Amino acid sequence: MSQAAEESTYSTFSYATAPNAALYRRIMLAFVRAKERFTVHLRPEDVQAALLDDGGAPVPQEQLAVALDSLASGAWGNLLAFPDSSRVTAIEDFYRRRMLYQLSRPGEAAERALRHYDESFGSRGALQAVALEDIAILLRSLHDALAGERSESDALDDHRIHQDLRSLRERFSELADNAVVFMGSVQRSIDLQDANLEAFLAYKDRLISYLERFIADLVTRAAQISALLGEFTGDDVRLICEIAVRREAQDTAPGELVPVSPQQDGAGTTPRDTSGPAEELLLAWLRRWQGLSDWFVSTSARDSEAKLLRARARSAIPALLAVVASLHDRHSGRSDRSADFLTLARWFSELPDDASRHRLWRTSFGLTSTRHLTVTPETEDAWERDRVGPSTPWALAWPVEVSPQLRRTGSYERRGRPHRVTDRAQAKAMLAVRMREESEQTAAARRRILTGGPVPLSAFTELDTEAFRLFLALLGDGVAALRPGVETAQVDTSDGGLRLVIARLPDAPEATLRTLDGTLTGPDHLVDITLVGVAET
Repeated sequence: MSQAAEESTYSTFSYATAPNAALYRRIMLAFVRAKERFTVHLRPEDVQAALLDDGGAPVPQEQLAVALDSLASGAWGNLLAFPDSSRVTAIEDFYRRRMLYQLSRPGEAAERALRHYDESFGSRGALQAVALEDIAILLRSLHDALAGERSESDALDDHRIHQDLRSLRERFSELADNAVVFMGSVQRSIDLQDANLEAFLAYKDRLISYLERFIADLVTRAAQISALLGEFTGDDVRLICEIAVRREAQDTAPGELVPVSPQQDGAGTTPRDTSGPAEELLLAWLRRWQGLSDWFVSTSARDSEAKLLRARARSAIPALLAVVASLHDRHSGRSDRSADFLTLARWFSELPDDASRHRLWRTSFGLTSTRHLTVTPETEDAWERDRVGPSTPWALAWPVEVSPQLRRTGSYERRGRPHRVTDRAQAKAMLAVRMREESEQTAAARRRILTGGPVPLSAFTELDTEAFRLFLALLGDGVAALRPGVETAQVDTSDGGLRLVIARLPDAPEATLRTLDGTLTGPDHLVDITLVGVAET
């Protein structure tokens, strides 16, 4: 496209920045709403009535006529103007300027683009748990359409597959776009410095509850969607994408896309011509499917976007709590200690003599002489009898009865032998014995679950409580490490003493482990438990 053509195309946006742009936007919005009601042409009086219905200020007829002419001018081209001869009843009416106005195609596109920009700019986005459920349902429907219907009649329902694929694209796009916008709005809330404390606390409570619900849904739904995506082979994905290309090519205007016409050959297959623009359309659908897979399925080289979103949503909760603590500190009026010292220094400089400065020093830092470090029982009885409160001044409270010995000698020491130091050797020895016994029990439990080579879970006999506790913790870490697409995993205990190598078994039956605490059932796996790293004690 030449530069002149680009300037002509983008000139339809000029009304959004021109003087009196607010009136132009109101007029264009009236035309868009009228077209949504299947009203194509509007007269100036119709536009005037629509402007009054939108609740805005009324517009004089002369100003409205000038605005309509500007929008219909060749420089902008947002409206198309046609002579209105439908209501001519006299010869004089032919000499009056009567016009019908209609949205031009570029003008409608410009106004809808501006409306989309306004909505996106003011939107906070959302984490759509319902979209996750819809994606899982649509993937299951696609899989059933490929498996069930093809096996029954050897003919696919192209309409159903195309509709499910389009719905899947729309729901996934909404989910991804809204998640980005929502997490961006959460980050702006976290970075907020001048927030109203009460309003932010109310928003924080609702947001944390919202994040917790979405995280719980994402954990379960993402795993389900990842498993469903794993059921589609490369040929399945290409087949449904070719169906979408073929159906979309049927509605394409001539000259815009090479049609994709199925032709049956002798073997019953349906070769499709996907050359030229059709090949680009097919690649676009394949890229969308790959994007969907990357969003939900993790690999050894990278984490999925769903996992990253879950981590980001989780990290937002403590970040919000940190903002709340910061706002509390800011509103509590906490002062800097250096400011306190400067104020105290100013007070010292304003006092008239050293005696006053000494008194201020003792008052500020509490460096007064100690009166008494003990209280006699008689004084405590007098305080209890007279109900002396903590706010009673010293001058009005009962005096402390001082021992005569303290008056005579100036010191008071309690006579008698000092307390003996407690001997804790026996308790330490008991703790050492208990630790040794627990270590021996753990070492024995480790030896009982060693396999000596790969064995199925069903080969384990009854385990005692200690051995089963250790085995269950190790097995749980191993099963968690078997992510989708991973057939074998290796995990170690936290001290590096035991190593478990676990592998999936194809078409594994159900294994049952009987213990003193109950029975554990689940899919059978191949496990190998060895002792490594540390020596037994």
